[in-house]
Amino acid sequence: MSAKAIHEAKGKELLNKFLTNEAAKNRFALVEEDVDWDKLVQQNPWLSSQKLVVKPDQLIKRRGKLGLIKAGADISGVKQWVMERMNTDIKIGAATGKLKRFIIEPFIAHKQEEEVYVCIHSHRYADSVLFYHEGGIDIGDVDAKAVKLDLPVGGELSAEEVKSKLLAKVSGQTQELLVKFIMRLHAVYKELHFTYLEINPVVVTGGQVYVLDMAAKIDQCAEYICKQQWGELDFPPPFGRDALPEEAYIAELDAKSGASLKLTILNKKGRIWTMVAGGGASVIYADTICDLGGASELANYGEYSGAPSEQQTYEYAKTLLGLMTKEKHPDGKVLVIGGGIANFTNVASTFKGIVKALREYQQKLIEFNVSIYVRRGGPNYQEGLRVMRELGSTLGVPIHVFGPETHMTAIVGMALGKRDIPQNPQAAPTTANFLLPGGTKSPSASRRTSQDQNNSAANGAGVAPSKPPASSKAGHGTAPLFTKKTKSIVWGMQQRAVQGMLDFDYVCSRPEPSVVAMVYPFTGDHKQKYYWGHKEILIPMYKNMGDAMKKHPEADVLISFASLRSAYDSTVETMQYPQIRTIAIIAEGIPENYTRQLIKMADAKGVSLIGPATVGGVKPGCFKIGNTGGMLDNILASKLYRPGSVAYVSRSGGMSNELNNIISLNTNGVYEGVAIGGDRYPGTTFYDHIVRYQADDNVKMMILLGEVGGTEEYRIIQGIKEGQITKPLVAWCIGTCAKMFTSEVQFGHAGASANADSETAVAKNAALKEAGAYVPKSFDELGSIIRDVYTKLVSDGTIVPQAEQAPPTVPMDFAWARELGLIRKPASFMTSICDERGQELLYAGIPITDIFKEDMGLGGVLSLLWFQRRLPKYATKFIEMCLMVTADHGPAVSGAHNTIVCARAGKDLVSCLASGLLTIGDRFGGALDAAARQFSEAYDSGMIPMEFVNTMRKKGQLIMGIGHRVKSLNNPDMRVVILKEYAQQHFPATPLLDYAIDTEKITTSKKPNLILNVDGFIGVAMVDLLKNCGCFTREEAQEYIDIGALNGLFVLGRSMGFIGHYLDQKRLKQGLYRHPWDDISYIMPEGMGN
Repeated sequence: MSAKAIHEAKGKELLNKFLTNEAAKNRFALVEEDVDWDKLVQQNPWLSSQKLVVKPDQLIKRRGKLGLIKAGADISGVKQWVMERMNTDIKIGAATGKLKRFIIEPFIAHKQEEEVYVCIHSHRYADSVLFYHEGGIDIGDVDAKAVKLDLPVGGELSAEEVKSKLLAKVSGQTQELLVKFIMRLHAVYKELHFTYLEINPVVVTGGQVYVLDMAAKIDQCAEYICKQQWGELDFPPPFGRDALPEEAYIAELDAKSGASLKLTILNKKGRIWTMVAGGGASVIYADTICDLGGASELANYGEYSGAPSEQQTYEYAKTLLGLMTKEKHPDGKVLVIGGGIANFTNVASTFKGIVKALREYQQKLIEFNVSIYVRRGGPNYQEGLRVMRELGSTLGVPIHVFGPETHMTAIVGMALGKRDIPQNPQAAPTTANFLLPGGTKSPSASRRTSQDQNNSAANGAGVAPSKPPASSKAGHGTAPLFTKKTKSIVWGMQQRAVQGMLDFDYVCSRPEPSVVAMVYPFTGDHKQKYYWGHKEILIPMYKNMGDAMKKHPEADVLISFASLRSAYDSTVETMQYPQIRTIAIIAEGIPENYTRQLIKMADAKGVSLIGPATVGGVKPGCFKIGNTGGMLDNILASKLYRPGSVAYVSRSGGMSNELNNIISLNTNGVYEGVAIGGDRYPGTTFYDHIVRYQADDNVKMMILLGEVGGTEEYRIIQGIKEGQITKPLVAWCIGTCAKMFTSEVQFGHAGASANADSETAVAKNAALKEAGAYVPKSFDELGSIIRDVYTKLVSDGTIVPQAEQAPPTVPMDFAWARELGLIRKPASFMTSICDERGQELLYAGIPITDIFKEDMGLGGVLSLLWFQRRLPKYATKFIEMCLMVTADHGPAVSGAHNTIVCARAGKDLVSCLASGLLTIGDRFGGALDAAARQFSEAYDSGMIPMEFVNTMRKKGQLIMGIGHRVKSLNNPDMRVVILKEYAQQHFPATPLLDYAIDTEKITTSKKPNLILNVDGFIGVAMVDLLKNCGCFTREEAQEYIDIGALNGLFVLGRSMGFIGHYLDQKRLKQGLYRHPWDDISYIMPEGMGN
């Protein structure tokens, strides 16, 4: 999510809606491929009465210079011009695409001198308003010509400022009109969360202001704020790249998920396809593919991150594989399934989703000659890699699988034939390895780099920076953010993250936990239980932040897991408490205007913000933020339990964990690492942290992992040149692939988009190298250059490696150990009818969506949940009929009576329903099972009906299901009549029903009311159904009769009636029921009163 371009038509629609009388309303008509010209003119009569202007509306820049504007034509001329160009290929720069969408507007007659240029764009500290007194296609270098007014974040334009600083060369009525226009335009710009708005030209003629050509970008993250004002708003792809339905589907999945799912198709016919976890990692994989000569064959850019579920990953992978297997390639295709070392995503879970999709496309993958290369690390990665390796033995296509022992991008070289594929890669240790003796042993030297050991990084290193004058503090100061005594408050119900922090504290031998309290406004004050090593401790949870701050004045860090909607307000509230000096904001998707306001407040109060859109940071041996560093096995493998000598700063949270790994393999470890976040405006910048590291004597070398977009790296370059930064700095900016794409690509991070040549990764890397930083040739060489710089510092005595000391052991949580398959225990419950654990609810193994698609109805659901199988349609229909006829039988029966009395006593629905249900038994409604059992035993034993009746008489037992207080032969129960006709017409056989009917003939010959009642009928009919529908064995059918399944029909059906009686009494507002005295016979024992 980020600042995204919108159609010109949509931009003008918004200006029409929110500019009042400051500018003329924009009239326009849209023309697309399926246009009906007659209908278009009918809907817009002005088209046939005015001169017109027409142009493409497809995010094309400099349309006038490209000859893509037709002005002064009538409707017939416009139609001819459009149809000559509709669906024709046109090349603009490196991009080739079809013209498919045009906008027609009235032609505004005016003079050249009536044109002006206006642009508003946002940056970290201000909104810049640019104005030039000339406009149009020949304006030239507007950055050099235009006057600029920087309005600080949160500021309001004043008429005097606009006049004096922008409109000095404009006078009279034109000036007055433009003052009102620019002031209102900026107000709308802020209100609707525009990030860029250029109008060239604005025309002032005849006392009116007209918006002719405009280009705009809007902050997509503000949708939850501006949805109503925006209306329907789509974000078109850049010219030269069609929006595919598969991209739209992934965007829809992304919008519905708390995870991040992105997909952009670059070349549908491409040979190289990627499925990469992580925003930063996805850019690095694309960089490496392009660096190795694969740019022309790169088919897609995309990423999945933020702990997507197995089902979400399956949907993502299935979509990608569907696109990949549409067109064959003579050399076959490769699929790179890559990623860094995850902080909190369960790798096994996501890989299971990918494996499911790969199995589904098995034949296509074989047919398209696909080879698959996998590299991943993070929580439960061993299980994920095992699943992938097992798949490789059965899928029929080559799958090469690697873990964090292999450099992240090494699989790209293997996939492109630039690197040998190891035949026996070193097996990764198990996740629980840190519990075993020797489990924390440092990796062998062979794992320390992705490059050949003989390769030297010196070729790309540049020269060491010269030593400058001592002095200099900048940014948020140079004091450490965290120490071994740092105490924090966590905002949000994040039990896993808090436990991870406590485990980190314990393994670092901190004397006390770093988390002293939690704040969550959606619950009352209470205490949460956590583990501190082997014992349990309680951490207080507060509803109000003020209470937490008051009771824990020692806390100076707040870690906010608030959602994107509440992160701004909770952060503003946090900054009211001077004790808090550092705030980490984890949420991704906070609107840029809100972030800029937070930055302004934080700067004023001297608070350091880390984030938004970050995993946080880590200071080994001292403190870690939330999920930073991943699981404990990765913390130990990367030696994060004690400080090293290397400090780093990156944007990407996932890549920060990869840096932990790379640094641990090539140096004595990390001293501190911070991921500032992927948004355009991180709370603190690269420079803020680099100058802190510069001032810390414990930091001996520094690493910067920058990226395409923004200019923050140039502040560091300036610091090197001015002598403020003197320590060795290894730097690399990711996103070098951007220059090789023919159309603009929005990478995984919102800030990863270059708006000028100087913002490209290539330009930044060159400038960093020229300034004296150590810059590798590619990310693939990063480990090598880090090792070489470290080795030099060790050799000259700057770094003195220390002997390793084993950290304390921390027991693994039971839940995680079970997830990893390390332990087992008997389940307390067993179930075989329903499973709610996956993406979709299952009834007896059938997804809920299929139940609705197949219109299985209530009877079908009951057949699945009660009988664990699909019954025939006639059977499920009969079940539904049984529920209908047993739903109610008036207020006089005992169950309804009890329900009514209970309702009138003021009890709740559940209590009233329970009171009614408790009356069900052999005498009321519960005779289904007993009737089925009695009739079945008699029938199965070979008794004739007369013998059955006589036997029951001799035993003195009633025949269950026979007899009715009201109904008789002469007044039959229509419920039984309806059900009997249905059963005799639809059931394959009705032997027990026929037997019961013959029995009824005998009993009614004695008394006409000894009929087969509804309980008895349903009981015997259900026996016939179970035993003759072909879905059950005789034993299974008998088991269901014995365990009471048939009575369940009456209980379920009559519950509807009982609830109806409850609602009826409440609706009628009936008071407390008291039974009348005259309906009670009082019989006192004689003589007791004498």
